[in-house]
Amino acid sequence: MGYSDDLRLAHVMADAADDITMRRFKAVDLKVDTKPDLTPVSDADRAVEEAIRGTLRRARPRDAVVGEEFGRTGYGMRSWVIDPIDGTKNYVRGVPVWATLIALMEEGKVVVGVVSAPALGRRWWAAKDGGSWTGRSLTKASRCRVSEVGRLGDASFAFSDLEEWEKDDRLDGFLDLTRQVWRSRGYGDFWSHMMVAEGSVDISAEPELSPWDMAALTVIVEEAGGTCTALDGTMPLDTGSMVCTNGLLHGEVLKRLSRP
Repeated sequence: MGYSDDLRLAHVMADAADDITMRRFKAVDLKVDTKPDLTPVSDADRAVEEAIRGTLRRARPRDAVVGEEFGRTGYGMRSWVIDPIDGTKNYVRGVPVWATLIALMEEGKVVVGVVSAPALGRRWWAAKDGGSWTGRSLTKASRCRVSEVGRLGDASFAFSDLEEWEKDDRLDGFLDLTRQVWRSRGYGDFWSHMMVAEGSVDISAEPELSPWDMAALTVIVEEAGGTCTALDGTMPLDTGSMVCTNGLLHGEVLKRLSRP
């Protein structure tokens, strides 16, 4: 596998991130600020991104880094895309659904992704052409495969919250899809998409995301046999929205969600 060294490094960085996030999770003195876009950021978000950047400076000095908290540094064909804590609102309230997302992009394509959710005791990862995996570590892993559900009426749909769909004026399409499927649940953030990768959910969608929210997720879903696009069917990282499915349902789902 061409990216095994990069994948190993991503796991090492995820281990370090887990140490920081779990130490600060539910900490009485956790410091939380509000960013200009009114989303929360904790001292743990910043500490994780700083630790990952420090490792990359030493181990991959030629690679660029794009992170949620500290922006872009460096230039080149390869860039690491980091979300130190995806699900900060959960993190600061003591809800265990949050994760560190680490991706490597080469020439504009995601080639490695790791999603580490230590409070859930879960990790998912993939490298291009190497399959998609979940487990405690590289050596204790099982293969992820998407479901084979072929009818919307039998499908399970996961999302994050209604507010984003309202804001984006896409509520009608969203509600139409929820009425067509067997089940819909707001698991939220990275988790919805990882459940598509492992076949426990068939569809996941979010109308507004940043590149660091998506990069690691896309390669994991695709290597599990799924399909990831933006709401308009283009590349998710270019457009800022994401729909993941088992592939069989993708066309039908996009058709419903694209209703104005």
